[in-house]
Amino acid sequence: MFSVAFSWLCVTASPPSAAAEAMPKDFVYLADIDPTIQQDMRYAGAANFTGNPVPGYDAPECVLVRPAAEALKRVQTEVRIKEFTLKVYDCYRPARAVASFVEWAKTPDDPKAKMVYYPNLPKSALFPDYIATRSGHSRGATMDLTLVPLYPNEVAAPQSGGACTAPQTGEAPDGSLAMGTTFDCFDAKANTVAPGLTEEERANRTILVEAMRAHGFENYPKEWWHFTLDGEPYPDTIFDFPIEPRNK
Repeated sequence: MFSVAFSWLCVTASPPSAAAEAMPKDFVYLADIDPTIQQDMRYAGAANFTGNPVPGYDAPECVLVRPAAEALKRVQTEVRIKEFTLKVYDCYRPARAVASFVEWAKTPDDPKAKMVYYPNLPKSALFPDYIATRSGHSRGATMDLTLVPLYPNEVAAPQSGGACTAPQTGEAPDGSLAMGTTFDCFDAKANTVAPGLTEEERANRTILVEAMRAHGFENYPKEWWHFTLDGEPYPDTIFDFPIEPRNK
């Protein structure tokens, strides 16, 4: 069993403050700050390790504290010069969603989910080492994301069902850059610096990490896709307001 704990579900923090049920005024929809950033909000649908929409995700929208969204806009400006675009998979995560992950971890194994998201581990090994009761995403300044070619030669048809650790040739199954694993991969290969990557996969991860770091984000070394804004405004607060549809 791997000894590492993945931060997207396992982040220690001070006891949370009381959290409002309505979205606080200093949280924003990323689409209002930079509509050019692609969004593939996995927990708002069934294309995630639970196989179902996750509680609290009432709309497929990336929500962040304003400083994080504005910093992400600056990253987007930089990567577009290199002919890439950012694509976010998850941003703010309500505390109720984290609680649902904990409950999911206690249910019987799902062979299909195991094949895709944790092919080298039994589900029993994910809790409590991989899944805990609080997540840094619930503070509003953490996001999961990748890079996509701005002008792809071909539009990749979405694929699913393969192991998250499967070799990637040229691109990931969802058309993003080849990173060596897909998003939400419970495996040591998801570590930002991991053995077994191709030269292309290592280079793509470096492009992402360096662009994010240049604009104030720190990568969690166990997950190439996971970043948190330095100096986040709510380092000790866990929020639980639901993600609701954006007024367009």
